Amino acid sequence: MEWYIAVLKKYAVFSGRARRKEYWMFFLFNFIIAFALGFVEGLMGSPGIVGAIYSLAILIPAIAVGVRRLHDTGRTGWWMLIGLIPIIGPIVLIIFFVQDSDEGDNQHGANPKAVAA
Repeated sequence: MEWYIAVLKKYAVFSGRARRKEYWMFFLFNFIIAFALGFVEGLMGSPGIVGAIYSLAILIPAIAVGVRRLHDTGRTGWWMLIGLIPIIGPIVLIIFFVQDSDEGDNQHGANPKAVAA
């Protein structure tokens, strides 16, 4: 949960780098929360307003952590736009997000693994 909160504290920080663990733990908690909201709203028969509000509230942090994750692999944040290409785009992004960090410093900052260790 601390990784999820850490991403929310960096709400609109698009600079720097994010470790794989930071990105995927945020993704996991975001998925669990969205699933739980959808399940509860389905049981209540509501139209999904709470889920839509949650999705809008979490949109900017999700994009920001994705950009920082791309920075960690040595890519620019503009690669996030490839996700708009149907089928192929999201697959390419997943491959980028799964890759290990650049060793040492890159143009986006110090390696977060070295800082955290």
